[in-house]
This record gives sequence, structure tokens and C-alpha cells, in this order.
Amino acid sequence: MRRWTPVVGPAVIAMLLAVTRVAVAPVLPADRAPDPLGYGLVIAMAAALLARRRLPALTLAVVGALFFAYHILRYPGGAPAVPVWVALYSVAVARSRRRGLGVAAVLILVDARSRMAVAGVGPLDATLDGSTGVFVAALLLGEVVRGRRERLALAAAEREQRLTQERIRIARELHDITAHTLAVVAVQAGVAAEVQRDDPDGARAALDRVRQAAREAMTELRAAVGVLRDGSRPTSPDEDPARAGDGSRDAPARPAQPAPPAPTLDRLPALVQGIGAALLQEGTPRPLPRAVESTAYRIVQEAVANAVKHSGARRIEVRVGYLPGGLTLAVDDDGRGGGGGPPGNGVRGMIERAHGLGGWVRAGPGPEGGFQVRGWLPA
Repeated sequence: MRRWTPVVGPAVIAMLLAVTRVAVAPVLPADRAPDPLGYGLVIAMAAALLARRRLPALTLAVVGALFFAYHILRYPGGAPAVPVWVALYSVAVARSRRRGLGVAAVLILVDARSRMAVAGVGPLDATLDGSTGVFVAALLLGEVVRGRRERLALAAAEREQRLTQERIRIARELHDITAHTLAVVAVQAGVAAEVQRDDPDGARAALDRVRQAAREAMTELRAAVGVLRDGSRPTSPDEDPARAGDGSRDAPARPAQPAPPAPTLDRLPALVQGIGAALLQEGTPRPLPRAVESTAYRIVQEAVANAVKHSGARRIEVRVGYLPGGLTLAVDDDGRGGGGGPPGNGVRGMIERAHGLGGWVRAGPGPEGGFQVRGWLPA
């Protein structure tokens, strides 16, 4: 029932108004008194409005033809114009409206020309203002409503696009964090299990690395989950609104969790050390834009995590090259290499991160076995 209300409701209202207007309209000596045919024309005009959403141009043409037939038969005045207003509005608000606007222009011109001939007046005479003005107003109202709907639809599409991009970003962050953390845990737990009898200190050091990796992962996961939960990132104590301002002690104390800083290249040594990889730096290290360093770190993090989890590599080598125009990245391992299938989420994430900065990443089996990742990030 609710689905049909927007279609049937305006038609019924237009019919009632038009029939009432015809019933109370004054009958001049030259007019023909309303009879069943006259009321039938009015009802037919309103019934045609049932197709106004699917066929707005045809609906306006039918309503206009019946409207002119009513006047040709000399029924009283412009009483049945309500369905014409609704049809004009429907044409203006429709998505495809070129034909409908053409029909509307013909209807308005014919109506104005007919009134000029009957009244014997010119095109600028005030007697034409009422009918023509209302017809044009119905078109303008439809144009305003259509423009508002388009703006709302565009805003909704942009909002959905932003939400989609944010979900992809968060999913990529969660994937990188969990993949690397599990890789570190797997490697260091294996080390601890092997040396726990012969080298208790080495086993404790490996377990400390596991604990440190888990702690860092929990901090980053908490930040990502905070964005998913309420759309805001954790703030540092200095940024907490409950503690900012004039320093009043009456303000409610809210526990603030510091937002984890974006990882930079300074953390690469700890990253590769956690999984037993080798790190080589080429060129002179220098500070780079935070987005470049964070992206480079995440790409290397994902590459080494894949090497540990999927390739069974015994040797992983990471090379970072500082060039005048940017940063080169290379990760090689001696594992089983790629499976030849489509890239997984991790590889897609690396490629998307690099493309976001105008760089590139390529990943695939190495020429001498193993798997290799190559990347370039402009700085």
C-alpha cells in the first residue's frame, strides 16, 4: 500500500480539486454547463496522472489534450487545470525530461495563443498572467525539487565513497598489523622453543620480542577499532577535551589513550630484526615526508610477513635506496616463490598504498627462485 500511495495519492487529490473547481466555477452565458462528459474529461485527466512517473512526457501530452478538449467544448474557465499543474511538475522533476519539456513548451504556447485569440489581447496583456504564470511556476517547482534531489544523491554518493575508502584503509591497516605480528610471533616463538634449554637468555629475549610485538599490535588495533566504533581516533592526553581548556578540576576525567604515531623508516631495523631478516640501506638516509615513510614501512612490513607466512623462506633481505627523487624498496627471499594465482589482499594493499602516492609496486617470483617485491615511492 505504501508503494502505491505516492502514485495514486496525487492523482486522487488532483481529481477531487479539479472536480470541485468545475462544480463551483461560474457558468457564463457563452459557456456550456458541466455535464457528465465534462466531469468525465476532468476525471480522465486525473487518471492519466497515474503514469506520470514512468511516462511523464506522454502523461503531460494526454492531460494537455484533454484540457484543450474541455475548453473546445466550451466548459467553464480554467477550472480543471490542477492535473495540468501536476503533470508539468512531473515533467520537470523527471530524470529524462527533454521530450517532456518540449511538450510543456508546446502546451504553454498553445494555451497562451488560445487565450489571446478568445480574449482578443496581445501576448503581454495581464489577462494571460494567471494561467501562464501558474504553468511556469509548476515547471520551476519541479526544477527546484529535482536539483535538490540531485544534490542529496551526490552528497550521499560522496559520503558512501568516503566510507568505502575508509573501510578499505582500515582493512588494509588491520591486515598489515595482524600479518606482521603473527609472523614475528611465529619466528620468535620458534626461536624460544629451540634455545630454551641451551640458551635461556636467548629464549627470554625472543619472548620479549613476542611481547613487544603484541603490545605494539594491540595499540595499533585499538586505534583502528576506535575509528570503526565511533569514527574518531584516540587522542593524546594533551588533546583530550576533558583535560583541555582552563584546567578546571571540575571537568570529568576521561581516560585518553595516545594515538600510535604513523610508523616511519626509523622502525625498519626493529621490524626486520623481529623476523631475522637482513636490512641494507643504499644512499644517504634523510627525512622524507611522513606519508612516504609510513607507506614504505607498511610495504616492507607486508612483504616480509608474506615471506615468513607463505614462502617458508630461510633468508629475507630488505633493501632501501635513498635517491634524489624518491625511495626504492626491494624485498627478496629464498622461499617457494609465488603460486601463480591472483594477488592476495596483502599484495593488493601494497600496490594500492604505492599508487596512492604516485609510485608503484611489483611483486612476483624471482628469476633465481624465491619471491621478490620491488617498489618506488616519489618523495
